[in-house]
Amino acid sequence: MNKKADIKRIERISKALGDPYRIKIVEAIRREQDWTQCTVLLEMLDLAQSTVSHHIKQLVDADLLIAEKEGRNAKYKLNREVFAEYINYLSVFTL
Repeated sequence: MNKKADIKRIERISKALGDPYRIKIVEAIRREQDWTQCTVLLEMLDLAQSTVSHHIKQLVDADLLIAEKEGRNAKYKLNREVFAEYINYLSVFTL
């Protein structure tokens, strides 16, 4: 991947993680051993379904969440590989 694309990806991830509700979603999914159902997130956040969907879409678009449809429902899990790459990128600033 070229440097410009890498920076765009870092920017997209940073923006996706720049919202407190998205951080709560990531934390809730991280605590689960397996997939997390969308309904669990809806109950946890006490937000409108469309608002929760918007936040989840931002996380999925940034490749931070892996989404899978199960009938009419959706379930999610962390994309640990992308999180690891992001953390690795940020680690250069601690030196």
